[in-house]
Amino acid sequence: MNFQLPVLPYAKDALEPVIAAGTIEFHHGKHHQTYVTNLNNLIKGTTFENMSLEEIILKSDGAIFNNAAQVWNHTFYFYSFKKSTHPGVPKGALAGAIDAEWGSFENFKSEFSAASLSVFGSGWGWLVKDSAGKLSIVKESNAGNPLTKGLTPILTFDVWEHAYYLDYQNRRADYINALWTIVDWDAVSARY
Repeated sequence: MNFQLPVLPYAKDALEPVIAAGTIEFHHGKHHQTYVTNLNNLIKGTTFENMSLEEIILKSDGAIFNNAAQVWNHTFYFYSFKKSTHPGVPKGALAGAIDAEWGSFENFKSEFSAASLSVFGSGWGWLVKDSAGKLSIVKESNAGNPLTKGLTPILTFDVWEHAYYLDYQNRRADYINALWTIVDWDAVSARY
């Protein structure tokens, strides 16, 4: 299988001012593309060559895992946002599950933001559900992916410096707070 860089579901400048077009160009067009290229080169001629990304993530380790997980994680991240002029909220069953677990959407946002902010070094903040549908927040370092723990990802914030440094420098908290205004709650709610 030859993996391709996914086409963004929005224009490169659609997420401004939260994420600038230049950051999208660098993060998606160059950084994400590098993971795709590396993965294709690493799996050529191996047992992983005809597997899906999910299968590769669950069955590999080392450089193959790191690149496969980063392709998957980044695609998931980029498909979590949309052009927006004001913050949205989760809907339907997801909204009810968030309220049941955290008491309110505001409490959830606070805990998710704190978890994402506290990832040491590079990594990801994830909203996930288990096989019973119970929600939790997990942190993953580097290329970590909740699929490896049998969890279903619902939302992620990329807290690698390349995701925010051009726009926010070392202000990870400002970046995290700004992301809430562009979350595509229709897409995120559908994942639940």
